[in-house]
Amino acid sequence: MNRKIKLKGHLRSYMYWPLLLAIILVLLDIPIFFWDRKAGVTIIGFLAVYLVVVTVAYHASKPVLIHGLVNFATQYGTVQKKLLNEFEIPYALLDYNGRILWINERFAALTGKDKNYHKSITAIFPGITTQMIRQEEHPEHIRIQWQDYCFRVEMRRLFFEEMTQNSAIVSMEETEQYLTAIYLFDETELNHFIQENEEQKLVAALVYIDNYEEALNSIEEVKRSLLVALVDRRVNKYFAQVDALIRKTEKDKYFIVFRKKYLSQLQEDKFSLIEDVKMVKVGNEMSVTLSIGIGSTGDTYNKNYEYARMAIDQALGRGGDQAVLKEGEQITYYGGNTKQVEKNTRVKARVKAHALREIIESRERVMIMGHHIADADSFGAAIGIYCAARVLGKKAQIVINDVTSSLRPLKECFTEEKGYPEDMFISGERALELADYGTLVMVVDTNRPSYTECPELLKKTDSIVVFDHHRQGSEIIKNPILSYIEPYASSACEMVAEVLQYFTENIKLGASEADCIYAGILIDTSNFMIKTGVRTFEAAAYLRRCGAEVTRVRKMLRNDMSAYKARAEVVRHAQVYHGAFAISICPADKIESPTIVGAQAADELLNIVGIKASFVLTEYQSKIFVSARSIDEINVQKIMERLGGGGHLNTAGVQLTDCTILQAKRIIETTLDEMLEKGDI
Repeated sequence: MNRKIKLKGHLRSYMYWPLLLAIILVLLDIPIFFWDRKAGVTIIGFLAVYLVVVTVAYHASKPVLIHGLVNFATQYGTVQKKLLNEFEIPYALLDYNGRILWINERFAALTGKDKNYHKSITAIFPGITTQMIRQEEHPEHIRIQWQDYCFRVEMRRLFFEEMTQNSAIVSMEETEQYLTAIYLFDETELNHFIQENEEQKLVAALVYIDNYEEALNSIEEVKRSLLVALVDRRVNKYFAQVDALIRKTEKDKYFIVFRKKYLSQLQEDKFSLIEDVKMVKVGNEMSVTLSIGIGSTGDTYNKNYEYARMAIDQALGRGGDQAVLKEGEQITYYGGNTKQVEKNTRVKARVKAHALREIIESRERVMIMGHHIADADSFGAAIGIYCAARVLGKKAQIVINDVTSSLRPLKECFTEEKGYPEDMFISGERALELADYGTLVMVVDTNRPSYTECPELLKKTDSIVVFDHHRQGSEIIKNPILSYIEPYASSACEMVAEVLQYFTENIKLGASEADCIYAGILIDTSNFMIKTGVRTFEAAAYLRRCGAEVTRVRKMLRNDMSAYKARAEVVRHAQVYHGAFAISICPADKIESPTIVGAQAADELLNIVGIKASFVLTEYQSKIFVSARSIDEINVQKIMERLGGGGHLNTAGVQLTDCTILQAKRIIETTLDEMLEKGDI
């Protein structure tokens, strides 16, 4: 090692100065030698003796000098080591393989190891691996949990070459070997205070009674105050257990504030208040249902309240009887297992009709579009809005890309020969060319932008109106100027038929137009067997008065032989999973509208005794379309939402990508297993 140590800098100059002085004297002796030869020889003799003495002294004193320097460095290093050894932060030196070379007193006291412990650091802290130590760039923040401590680990690589390159007196030959220094910063107390601060944050909640008027009207007048008092008591008792502040703002609305640390408790409880309130019975035929909207993780109290408002709107938009938790952009749903309560009042429909009329009157062009692969409900609702725009003298066009075999008979009713404009139906590409910032885009039968016929069209304008009967999910059309979403409605066509009755007095529907809207109701209700209420029949009666013919509609909705056989194949090959779920695959070959056939087959499977829900998978256009149906016991919407889809309590679906149809079938089975195990279904 001593051979590798060399002198440099000022010390090297100091040691070589006698030799340099001898060379200078030799050079000065040359002119003296020529001036006086005897004097020159004498001086050369003295110089020779001087050089011998200096050389011997240099070689004799160099080891002694270096030894003295090393001793000084050692003493200096001892002082540094003492400071580092008593350093308050746990510190250790590791070799290339993560083996401990040296630890300070704080590290030893923390881990209970003595300074002779030279095993791998991983044996003490499994979170610090050899791979981490050998990485070219250490992670900026490594946090590990050890016993009751939380540590932030900082690493620094110390190369042997770097240790000496800045030295003024020694240097070392190049080497790639290095040591790793690690520092453990104890953040246990800091994390405790952070968590405590997080738990003390306030969470805002809004609780609405969904069917206040309907529930009160279902009992005797003398018992109404008792029903209200019992509901109040249940609400107050439930939130009192989490030390909440509860204020009743209206007869059917509550505002609640509680600390965030209790939120997980309510989540684990799955907001049992929703089911608890349904048990309140004082002679009322209709159970009371609640909607709960909770806002959390906002920067301010106002932000949490805004989140709570958005969450309660989401809960009501999904039909009520559920809790919605909004934490920033993340939304979680609880409950929603009860069929929506139909509203008997038409006030909302009348208000929406007047608002829609004002909006259309202020625009020159109206573009109407439904969901991708349009069905009878989407098409019929679009026709109804087209009629509304036409009566106001506005240019209206329906955006539709693909016309399926089931939809073709309906579309053929609107040709130039029958008095309709040639450009009544346009493609999505053509719509993008014609649309401008002032164009009104009317979306029907869907509230998801990605499901529309032309999602890009929504970005071309700031005037968007949404009419839909599906429950809202996390993906919604943002900032519509008018949104009419009623999950209790049987179909979008039912909603449009109601709006048309209040739109204007002189509106008249042609027979073909009434047929299309009636067909939409017929398809979505499965011939008035699913989600059918009083208002559904009232809408059908209105369309019948406008000229809709039941027999004519039935003829237009008939299937061809290949589709009928495919539907029979689905039923024949259906597998019963867990004794209650029918799962089958719809053949897509030689069928023009396989997704429609799959939906029809899912309805057929519910006619089998013991089947609580059905799932039919159809491969079409590089996607797997899943149609889910149930009668009353299973909420298929919750199942489909797990997979990124949505829909209604009894009718839902999802589109899966990047998987085969057999993989999709396995995904559904796995989802059912998980939800059954957790009690979600």
